Amino acid sequence: MGEYERISHGFTPVCDENSRILILGTLPSGKSRETGFYYGHPQNRFWKVLAALFEEAVPETIEEKKAFLLRNRVAVWDVIDSCDIIGASDSSIRNVVPADVAGLLKKTGIRRVFANGALAKKLYDRYTRGQIGVEAMQLPSTSPANARFRMEDLLESWKIIRDGD
Repeated sequence: MGEYERISHGFTPVCDENSRILILGTLPSGKSRETGFYYGHPQNRFWKVLAALFEEAVPETIEEKKAFLLRNRVAVWDVIDSCDIIGASDSSIRNVVPADVAGLLKKTGIRRVFANGALAKKLYDRYTRGQIGVEAMQLPSTSPANARFRMEDLLESWKIIRDGD
């Protein structure tokens, strides 16, 4: 199956004082770490989903992605700061050091939290929810591993991030 490798997150959260919603992933994939930014795998549908929801062009560069998120008052981070993992297998994750999501929520105007996939939700509930009492809503993962969700299904599920903001 492979060897465990210690992975450190390495990305700071993307947010500012105007951010109102937070989308949490689990941990940057190898491809994301390689590209230097969140959701860097070309088959991950995160950027396509958000661009469609906010009726904008899909951002391409890191600078465009950051500007897109901030313009739309969306913050992005992950629930894991570091862990041991085999390859990209989320099921192999162990020895988790959680990110300080509670600290981020306490010092920002973020009011709503969404988890990009079941594992992000599970880890948020385990490490953060009790500290701050903010419930996270689980959304279907935009990962290419979640092939059973077509783009239309993702858009239908993810449109809730635009509601109430």
